[in-house]
Amino acid sequence: MITWMAILIFIISYGLIMSEKINRALVAISGGVLLLLTNVYEWQDAFTHYIDWETIALLFSMMVLVAITKKTGVFEYVAISFAQLVKGKPVPLLIGTAILTAVGSAFLDNVTTVLLFVPILLTLTSQLNLPAFPFLLTTIFSANIGGTATLIGDPPNIMIGQAVEHFTFVSFLVNLGPIVLIIFGFTLGGLVLMFRKHLVYEKEKANELMSLNPSSYLKKTPMLYQSLTVMALTMAGFMMHPIIHVELTTVAVCAAVLLLLLTDREASSEKVFQEVEWVTLFFFIGLFMLVGGLEKVGVIDEIARAMMWMSGGDLPLTALIVLWSAGLLSGVVDNIPFVAAMIPVVQEFQGYGMMNIDPIWWALALGACLGGNGTLLGASANVVVAGLAASANHQISFMKFLLYGIPVLLFSLAAATVYIYFRYLVPFLS
Repeated sequence: MITWMAILIFIISYGLIMSEKINRALVAISGGVLLLLTNVYEWQDAFTHYIDWETIALLFSMMVLVAITKKTGVFEYVAISFAQLVKGKPVPLLIGTAILTAVGSAFLDNVTTVLLFVPILLTLTSQLNLPAFPFLLTTIFSANIGGTATLIGDPPNIMIGQAVEHFTFVSFLVNLGPIVLIIFGFTLGGLVLMFRKHLVYEKEKANELMSLNPSSYLKKTPMLYQSLTVMALTMAGFMMHPIIHVELTTVAVCAAVLLLLLTDREASSEKVFQEVEWVTLFFFIGLFMLVGGLEKVGVIDEIARAMMWMSGGDLPLTALIVLWSAGLLSGVVDNIPFVAAMIPVVQEFQGYGMMNIDPIWWALALGACLGGNGTLLGASANVVVAGLAASANHQISFMKFLLYGIPVLLFSLAAATVYIYFRYLVPFLS
């Protein structure tokens, strides 16, 4: 009875999250509370075993760092400077937007990046009298692809990084960076070819943009230099993890606390905390509780057994099944709950005799992050961009996005299949 109760609560919660009719954090937390009410598990189990507090702390710390840095105007400065660098020409601006978004998503996280870039991007397209849709679509694809490359770039990678002790910031870059560059290059090339006729250069509008002074957006106070220094030190700490042996979460928390102390007079910690994306954090907590219910009643074990049965215990086949199931399912639903459910499944594989399961972890990361490009609900960044666009009267319809998202998804998974096969699986076939 308890097993079916846990499954029913999970399915109903999942369906409500997909429908977006009720706040997704509220749905996830409500599902977790129902699991407690029905005695699927107790509070102690939820807090000590199922909620991944390291992931929550890492996300919170990065949100604090970005909230403070945003107040300095440095992000607006970068966007306008770049637009002026390409002289307001639409195609170079589209390419530049994609590159900035991809790099930002790799080193900040894609949700934070689109929250910062999209309002500026909508302002730029309005000033240049350009259609917003090509830029918004490119931003979504670039954010999800760029975020795939690093441990902190996309929430699924953060979760995988916390689940596997020997995975570092550098190991994500080394293992996922090469295929991300290939997929990003081909996707961007396709988008440029597709939209170049719609991107008409208007000289008069471009001249107006060129007259803006990017430096006027910068607040040249001590907070600017403190923020940039602490952000640089944080990135260095992530990169040097194998040398200094300090956990990524510890680096991020220390950086957030340091910047809060340094900027308290200028930024006010209370106001910074108000800008933290609490909805996202509570959504994660609720999801961990929902998946914890499935883990408690043994559903996760059964999924692992089913996947092992499908692959016959063959590592290469298992990795490819994980890649495509993660990619296709993440294209239908948000990739965060899918990865939360899959992490214990992959961990179970070691209990069935698979010793080196790293290729499966990389397959899961690629499938979940790239799968987010499939539909408008596929990743958190997609939903954020759609919401920002709608508030500026630029609606992105589900079906219109699907026409572009599905081809990008299928190409990305095909490219990832070839990459994983030749880089990781060939030795297991000999």
